[in-house]
Amino acid sequence: MKVVHMDDRVYAYASGNPNANGGSERYQWLLARAQAAAGWSVVVAVQEPLRPGERHVIEGVEFVGLDEGQILLAWYRFLTSERPQWCVLQCANHLWGPVVAAARLAGVRTIFSAMYDADMRPRHALFLRQRWWPLYAWCLSWSDRIFVQHGGQMSQLSTRWRAKASVFPGIVEQTLAVKPHSERANYVVWVGIMRDHKRPDRLIEIARNAPDIQFIVCGGPATFRAPANGEQIVSALRALPNVDYRGHVAPDKVLCVIAGASLLLSTSDKEGFPSVFLEAWASGTPVVSLEIDPDQIIQRYGLGAVSGNMESAIEDIRALINSPSRRDEIAARARRYVNQTHSDAAAIEAFTSAIRES
Repeated sequence: MKVVHMDDRVYAYASGNPNANGGSERYQWLLARAQAAAGWSVVVAVQEPLRPGERHVIEGVEFVGLDEGQILLAWYRFLTSERPQWCVLQCANHLWGPVVAAARLAGVRTIFSAMYDADMRPRHALFLRQRWWPLYAWCLSWSDRIFVQHGGQMSQLSTRWRAKASVFPGIVEQTLAVKPHSERANYVVWVGIMRDHKRPDRLIEIARNAPDIQFIVCGGPATFRAPANGEQIVSALRALPNVDYRGHVAPDKVLCVIAGASLLLSTSDKEGFPSVFLEAWASGTPVVSLEIDPDQIIQRYGLGAVSGNMESAIEDIRALINSPSRRDEIAARARRYVNQTHSDAAAIEAFTSAIRES
């Protein structure tokens, strides 16, 4: 089995670049690495930092520098040269429609993998070049398979595309041991690039109204879809005495912050299946979310709390901080959940099943 992935930012995670960011890119690196460990031939096309034609293998995954020039032509040459069975495209992009067409010409089957709930609604999916949404719609129409993150995304997908769609679990690195909550510092961690749908304004409001709670915030300014008052938000966070605002933090250090926290707070009003939820649960850290709970997993499995509003979130945070034993119980459930559903083996089984049915 040979699979190619089309996302050059995956290389940042694979190479241990401290500036790596983005949950979808981390998902794709973990999937590529798991596929390679399962004995598959896995190649990732990158525009940088590799030179055209340069090849670099990391943990069994081969990264290949794309040719210079027009990007669609470079991708086509890459596909015809590599000749994989499958090409994986991730996150809504207006270029994916032409790429799927090029893959068809090259005899390569394609999988589109959704990372955000809006990916299922072509008119509203694109962050950039929104008027070019018909090109993205071609991607969904022409792709051989579609992967969604949870049942809610499946229900939003057009009925004409559901027959080729499957729920595909994200992967999280499994942690051998976790720190007992009785030994953890009593702080709340918030992680995310400062985009509007992450609602950092809600974080500020919660922190202001809960001066007795300590927060560590990891996340730098966004390059797109940033809040209009982004600088004011960062200034407000830095001004709060109970907030330790750290800006962008290297991925491995973020995991350490999460693993030492009492809980993870999510203030988002739109998401997919946040990778940071899986990272929290893998380290035994409960999640308190204002709104996001894909397929009601937090509530069904008892992995934290879904508060609904900021006042309830403060109450939920205080209740969890004041009960290390309850947090340890959540930690045990959370680790069982990710080990069973979001392991390398579970993802490979789901991927294999999906392409077998196509």
